[in-house]
Amino acid sequence: MIMKLLKLFVAYEKDSDVKLLIVKGNGRAFSAGGDVASVARSVAQGQWALGTEFLQNQYTLNYIIATYGKPQVSILDGIVMGGGAGVSIHGRFRVVTEKTVFAMPETSLGFFPDIGASYFLSRLPGFFGEYLGLTGARLDGAEMLACGLATHFVPSMNLAYLEDLLTKVETSDPFVICASIDQFSQMVPLKASSAYNRLDIIDKCFSKETVEEIISALEKESASMADEWIVVAIQALKKASPISLKVTLRSIREGRLQGVDRCLTKEFRLCCHILRLEASKDFLEGFRAILVDKDKDRNPKWEPPRLDLVDSKVLDQYFAEVDDANWEDLKLPSRRNLAANYVSKM
Repeated sequence: MIMKLLKLFVAYEKDSDVKLLIVKGNGRAFSAGGDVASVARSVAQGQWALGTEFLQNQYTLNYIIATYGKPQVSILDGIVMGGGAGVSIHGRFRVVTEKTVFAMPETSLGFFPDIGASYFLSRLPGFFGEYLGLTGARLDGAEMLACGLATHFVPSMNLAYLEDLLTKVETSDPFVICASIDQFSQMVPLKASSAYNRLDIIDKCFSKETVEEIISALEKESASMADEWIVVAIQALKKASPISLKVTLRSIREGRLQGVDRCLTKEFRLCCHILRLEASKDFLEGFRAILVDKDKDRNPKWEPPRLDLVDSKVLDQYFAEVDDANWEDLKLPSRRNLAANYVSKM
């Protein structure tokens, strides 16, 4: 699917008859992020390089979408998680509905939010990106619109009319396309229980320097207020992979000062270290407990089991180049020579 999308995006960018791209899911979800499972299976079979090959293609697609020359309208009607966010959030327009559910739950799987997430999460208001990336919290359509992950909210029943209108647009002018979507869009209120209503508390806690300090700050807030989202956040942090939490926090913090290309290059390095199982097997353990044995387990045994046991030198190594003669850093295409770089490979 990734390779097919790469081919289409490259071809459509050069096709003068194509004015905009509409990307939507085929079914009840936009994309539930099943790419993690496919990568984990290749690692379990001792073929970590196959996983990195897939990720290299996926990150290239993310980069093309983020730097695309024509407007993309992503229609997020249903679940959008993990890799699904990579092929939608980087686009110009993101349309959500009352059925939309967004999350980046990677830390619970012994992984970290990748696909350029350190770029777009780090650019959300305050420290909301750290909150989402570390806890894997789920957002509905109204919350995505409020924090900027979405640009429009359109009721699901009106999507067919919106798509019909967009197919008749004869320009790539983003203002014209935005006006077309505006005809069906609505402003929707946040639920009273939404964590986004307490961005002040999120900023206070998730701005801390370490994961340990974040948890401590949340526990202090929980002692003085009975907000359910704080309890859920603390539980999620304490159940997640300690090394994944450390990697995620540092990745998002670095992303604040990096362009999308550097974010993707950094995330590719992180993935390679994780898939090689160099310092921890948490990725395979999370895959086993959460996705394979989910009916009888869902209680992964992390290595190391606690945040204070994560070696700072090991964490530094995760962000460095991979010590392997056959390994290469992520090479993103020159946007001037995109077709030459990629059409010939498909």
